[in-house]
Amino acid sequence: MTAALEDITATIEAALDQASTVILRYFRKPVPVSIKDDDTPVTLADKKAEEIIRAVIAERFPGHGIYGEEQGRTAGDTGTWVIDPIDGTKSFMTGNPLFGILVGFVRDGVVEAGGLAVPALNERWMAARSGPTRLNGRACSTRKMTRLAEACLLSSSPDFFAETEYAAFEQLSEQTQYRRFGGDCYTYAMVAGGWADLVVESSLHPYDYLALVPIVEQAGGVMSDWRGRALGLESGQQVIAAATPELHEAALVFLAGEAD
Repeated sequence: MTAALEDITATIEAALDQASTVILRYFRKPVPVSIKDDDTPVTLADKKAEEIIRAVIAERFPGHGIYGEEQGRTAGDTGTWVIDPIDGTKSFMTGNPLFGILVGFVRDGVVEAGGLAVPALNERWMAARSGPTRLNGRACSTRKMTRLAEACLLSSSPDFFAETEYAAFEQLSEQTQYRRFGGDCYTYAMVAGGWADLVVESSLHPYDYLALVPIVEQAGGVMSDWRGRALGLESGQQVIAAATPELHEAALVFLAGEAD
């Protein structure tokens, strides 16, 4: 039986609730940290949160696949869940509240629903393909920005770009009104909420961004890779989010030459 979208979104909400409770027990407190093979940190909070999210999903949809940052990917027959238990682990470790929990669901190549919890700010961003993006239950939308010269561009860190990628990012940022660094997954929420206009990133994995696709797009924006292709489970490291299709198209002109 095909899972109904309302059951999918209810599961996302339940997973975010339980993971938020776990993570806040560790926030701004001493927490064990280890370094993974890719030289990125992982905390006990990351591990505990992914365990509980997986448990919520497995109880309700035992036949589904799961792709999580900490425990890898398992196959499923009718859809795949994507999990980042703490997007912004370094922010979490340093007491920065702009880390988030990401849970999304992909079926037949489409991200049908996604949720972002920002526990330290008590914010919950939810979107399914059947309706608008909601922040704590309230519908929100992107700014109808179409001109690069008036746009605000965000990115998590210049450290995440290869040298040639950063040169393309610099060329793009010179066309915009402002640029700011920092924020991890929260930058996409800022676009969905109408406070910023562009996010450009690299060095990402599908679990870093797929849950955010419906959040941006159901608010009126566009998310893709740097070639303008739709994002899915096999997408690469480069991602752009834009408040409008016009802004998306204008920004891609500067990025396509470095697209993977």
